[in-house]
Amino acid sequence: MKSVQLAIALGLTTLTAACGQKAESPPSPEANQSSAMNESAASMGNMAMPTEAKTAKGSGTVTAIDKAAGKITLEHQAIPEAGWPAMTMAFDAKPAVIDGVTVGDKVTFDLALKDGGGEVTTISKQ
Repeated sequence: MKSVQLAIALGLTTLTAACGQKAESPPSPEANQSSAMNESAASMGNMAMPTEAKTAKGSGTVTAIDKAAGKITLEHQAIPEAGWPAMTMAFDAKPAVIDGVTVGDKVTFDLALKDGGGEVTTISKQ
């Protein structure tokens, strides 16, 4: 009888000691995946992410065309979207885009801005 009482007393002591502690369970696969994703996102914060292509509109006068090189030179008014003052500069342009204009034409144009310059994507006589 004493051994039964001793076993009960030891069992109650063990249960009482464990009452204040939470049982630790192994982390779920979802928790591991979430943690890995958070670490990956944190390390990506230092990477340069691609930016959206900027576009701008302008107007000016055609001063030169070099279809073979795919260039058109425009004396243009200020282009605020690019942060450019009025100036004369050469732009990339596909031959099909510049087929309809000649030197001296007053034009309006759309630009795809890239690497400090731009490419004329559309051009129209005024």
